Amino acid sequence: MPEPDPYDPLNPGEDEAISPTGQGGPMDLALEEAESLEKPLGNDGPGGTGPARKARSLWSDAWHQLRRNPVFVVSALLILFLVVIAIWPQLIASGDPLHCDLSKSQQGPAPGHPFGYDTQGCDVYTRTVYGARASITVGICATLGAALLGSLLGGLAGFYGSWGDALLSRVADIFFGIPVVLGGLVFLSVVTGDTVWPVVGFIVLLGWPQVARIARGSVITAKHNDYVQAARALGAGNARLLLRHVAPNAVAPVIVVATIALGTYIALEATLSYLGVGLRPPTVSWGIDISNAAPQIRNAPHMLLWPAGALSITVLAFIMLGDAVRDALDPKLR
Repeated sequence: MPEPDPYDPLNPGEDEAISPTGQGGPMDLALEEAESLEKPLGNDGPGGTGPARKARSLWSDAWHQLRRNPVFVVSALLILFLVVIAIWPQLIASGDPLHCDLSKSQQGPAPGHPFGYDTQGCDVYTRTVYGARASITVGICATLGAALLGSLLGGLAGFYGSWGDALLSRVADIFFGIPVVLGGLVFLSVVTGDTVWPVVGFIVLLGWPQVARIARGSVITAKHNDYVQAARALGAGNARLLLRHVAPNAVAPVIVVATIALGTYIALEATLSYLGVGLRPPTVSWGIDISNAAPQIRNAPHMLLWPAGALSITVLAFIMLGDAVRDALDPKLR
């Protein structure tokens, strides 16, 4: 076999390499492709592409987007502040919300009392701070109750179908036809108490059908996906399919609806308290303070301004949080 000619560019020897011609011809293109194939995929050097990016799940991708959403950051910080003062109102209000002095009735702001006094001579600032506890407690407890009950009933109905699905749909239609305020006037006039639980029970009673309808539709969509059918073909039972495959992929719409509904439930509690059938004294609530301040709005507008402002900001914060979560969890909105 003849030895290769070291001077032949098309047939180099073992120690020779093909050098680029610099003319941009086929040989140069072939050399560039060969060099690119020889580079490792995870090369961090100047010509590398960096380490391979790990695929993110729906939740990690949503969290990645939420952290960069200023609406979510602002609303989350505001809600965190409201929750903290609801648990420990003594951090920013050292007075007693039930301590009143009639000699200071309807007086304006004073040193140590920046929001003034109400009709009974109570400190409006202290009552506004302490009012967050009842309103947020009702909102969170009612949302958890409605979300759990609605998700359970709606998920089971959507997964198993048959007569149970039809029965749930008709029962939900009945509850959808009940006016919320009128239903609250009737229900809370019969079921009374000195705690927040009658109001929470009423809101759960009228709030679960909305969550159930969302959960039902989400489960029906998820159970027809290919990965669920593959798991069923491999012998997975209904309980495993529902808990391990369907529920984790159907819970996102329920979380979005529950987050937005939380602010609505806080506003509903204030409305019922304003009408006199919700929370009752001596419970401190924004709705009670707004009801007491409404007749004196011309003489002492500060009595209405601060509790109404706190209620509006709280409801707006939860609605903004829900909108941000919805945008992050719904791929169609990106």
